[in-house]
Amino acid sequence: MDQIGHYIDGARVAGTSGRTADVFNPATGEVQAKVALASADEVARAVEIAAEAQPEWAATNPQRRARVLMKFVDLLNRDMDKLAEALSREHGKTLPDAAGDVQRGLEVVEFCIGAPHHLKGEFTDSAGPGIDMYSMRQPLGVSAGITPFNFPAMIPMWMFAPAIACGNAFILKPSERDPSVPIMLAELMEEAGLPKGVLQVVNGDKEAVDAILQDETIQSVGFVGSTPIAAYIYAEGCKAGKRVQCFGGAKNHMIVMPDADMDQAADALVGAGYGAAGERCMAISVAVPVGDETADRLIEKLVPRIEALKVGPYTSGTDVDYGPVVTRAAQENIHRLIQTGIDQGAELVVDGRDFKLQGYEGGFFVGPHLFDRVTPEMDIYRQEIFGPVLSTVRAGSYEEALKLAMDHEYGNGTAIFTRDGDAARDFAKRVNVGMVGVNVPIPVPLAYHTFGGWKKSVFGDLNQHGPDAFRFYTRTKTVTSRWPSGIKEGGEFSIPVME
Repeated sequence: MDQIGHYIDGARVAGTSGRTADVFNPATGEVQAKVALASADEVARAVEIAAEAQPEWAATNPQRRARVLMKFVDLLNRDMDKLAEALSREHGKTLPDAAGDVQRGLEVVEFCIGAPHHLKGEFTDSAGPGIDMYSMRQPLGVSAGITPFNFPAMIPMWMFAPAIACGNAFILKPSERDPSVPIMLAELMEEAGLPKGVLQVVNGDKEAVDAILQDETIQSVGFVGSTPIAAYIYAEGCKAGKRVQCFGGAKNHMIVMPDADMDQAADALVGAGYGAAGERCMAISVAVPVGDETADRLIEKLVPRIEALKVGPYTSGTDVDYGPVVTRAAQENIHRLIQTGIDQGAELVVDGRDFKLQGYEGGFFVGPHLFDRVTPEMDIYRQEIFGPVLSTVRAGSYEEALKLAMDHEYGNGTAIFTRDGDAARDFAKRVNVGMVGVNVPIPVPLAYHTFGGWKKSVFGDLNQHGPDAFRFYTRTKTVTSRWPSGIKEGGEFSIPVME
């Protein structure tokens, strides 16, 4: 059985804590590897090495740092199939979806190649007599990222690429459920020319997380995961004086107006609701048709599409729409919430509870489910299910539909499907959600814009990737400069003013 350790000082190393976690094959339910869980001492050792490597890396000019990322992009493209296969094997998502995971991370790396431009400061000539002022962006030192199981390639790259481009060293604590790809990425970074110690991968659980939060050398922490853990990491990180950005849960609504193209809306809902078995923070989990007639037409379009979905292992290639969920616990929680929805009065239109796949009876598969006549008081509406379950909440008017999205505690993403430009513009302007799609079901911004939700979906002031990433991983220093020519003699005892 494979033993997965850590990546420290440019090499794979075995864990020394004596603690491990199982890494499953989600399609079969079998344990395929053991991953080491780091102790606080192991985290401290990784941080020590990172701190030793960081000053020389920070002294490397931004253009040369960018060249390492350029080479890294080439290597990602070279090894795309290899990375996707490793990702699918541990996560369970289909190969095309796994390749998309890598691709969306790659795009952020491409954006970070522009580091020489993004790190430019400001300059004011002759701010006063003989006085110039300028600012510079400088790295924080050692940063850390705690990343989730559902995007084991994309989100680590969203964090370490800008951090390293800015001149920081980085400690990555990926999910222990699918730990192979993050280590593979670290190896590719070193192959691209990154000095040893600048990027470390430490696998672990809460003990490793707490060690990161308490380590005084680590200056910033990023996190993506559930809202309760995001709130904990944000509070503890801030208490320790760190810069922290945390992204939590979601319950993304898609408003379907009466004038929408129902075929387009149904296709969008199926892809956004059931892709990756619903294990996406940007998945559409709530459809909100406006008016009963709209709802009836939408349900009529959805049912055959959902019933035709093909569920299976990633090894089935392009014949599969989505695979298993990541663990038995996740599967059981999804089934529990489905039963809760039934018990609380929602109408189960498509019932996937009896789904079984011959030859994979032990896998963590969940059949597709569609609920209708869900109300805001129900648990399946309030909670993030993180599975292939779509809830339909019927709204009597546009204003009622808008209010549903605005009143929910999560504010990650939302969408509206309509042919009415006024309605779309009004929705985009008024809704209190961080990412909005207009006839786009999964409005994940491209790398040169920033990614981030509102309300309980986010803790912190700055978003991921785009310009915010360079702000998060640097601090600004402002210099006021005056040279001695023409300066009058004598001391100055008042606050300097720019005459």
